[in-house]
Amino acid sequence: MEAVYSAARANLRRLLTQHPAWTRKQYAQAVGMSQGWVKKWVKRLREAPPEDQAVLHSQSRARQHPPERISEAVVDRLLQLRDQPPEGLGRTPGPKALLYYLPRDVELAATGQRLPRSSRTIYRLLRQAGRIQRRVLAQHEPLERPAPMSQWQLDFKDASSVPADPFGKRLHVVEVLNAVDMGTSVLVSAQVRADFTAETTLELVSELVRTHGCPQQLTVDRDVRFVSSPQGSDFPSALVRFCHCLGIAVRLCDPQHPQQNGFVERYHRSSQAECLAVYRPHTLEEVQAVTAEFEQHYNYERPHQGLSCGNRPPLFLPCPNCLRCLTWSTLIAGWRKAPACQWCAPSAARAP
Repeated sequence: MEAVYSAARANLRRLLTQHPAWTRKQYAQAVGMSQGWVKKWVKRLREAPPEDQAVLHSQSRARQHPPERISEAVVDRLLQLRDQPPEGLGRTPGPKALLYYLPRDVELAATGQRLPRSSRTIYRLLRQAGRIQRRVLAQHEPLERPAPMSQWQLDFKDASSVPADPFGKRLHVVEVLNAVDMGTSVLVSAQVRADFTAETTLELVSELVRTHGCPQQLTVDRDVRFVSSPQGSDFPSALVRFCHCLGIAVRLCDPQHPQQNGFVERYHRSSQAECLAVYRPHTLEEVQAVTAEFEQHYNYERPHQGLSCGNRPPLFLPCPNCLRCLTWSTLIAGWRKAPACQWCAPSAARAP
């Protein structure tokens, strides 16, 4: 491309010699360039000697000389404003605030020294002086997965598309009690009701244990239907005492830490985005129907990107032998006893 431009400049210099009376428009039409380009290069060519070949080359727009350095006095004043903010400023000034205050400083204006003209320069000076520390990124380590079907997480999900009852509940008209296994990301249960209380929650959890067996631990948040009191100051709830009688440890999440119940919270996001927000059920029966359909889809058809699933459904059944695993209570035992196919061979090899 540079060769094409150099040839156009040489052609323009030849036309200047042969037709000195032409207008810029005529020169531009002859060389195939714009009039602005012709105006710039006519001035350069007429100022240079006729035999000068260097003038035909492009000139870089890069800075030829480094900019004047910021003096130590300006840097000291900058740090002083950072450490001792001006009166009326009730916070530590950042680079943009310092860019506003520096030109208004009487002492610096009297010296006539060069001041920073961008907040980026001020940020660099503050970093060099140690006033702004580099943010250290948190190193996240994956948690070790528990044994399959040994630890569950429970939480309520509100079906917000159900309208309020003018003669009954105004909020949380229909809710879903979801239970997710931490070891396999399997949705153990999704119970839909409109009358969740501490008593009905205990009934559903007892039915869940009767059907699928006792896990080693249940993780719940501080919903009063789980623990009776968010602060845990009251007498243990019936659900907590029921779990203790069966030898099930109950782990309470810290306030405002939903990540401690992350498996079921992540399922809530998928359920909301792929089920409730799509079908928009308006009655209890509709919520029950779409939830049951999505439970089947989530466990057996939907690819799951969790570490324990490997981009496959939590209950991936690739061969008829694996159909023995359909019963929750015999899930792991079925994998151990069934002849391993090419898909479930890695699972069978890992089983003790």
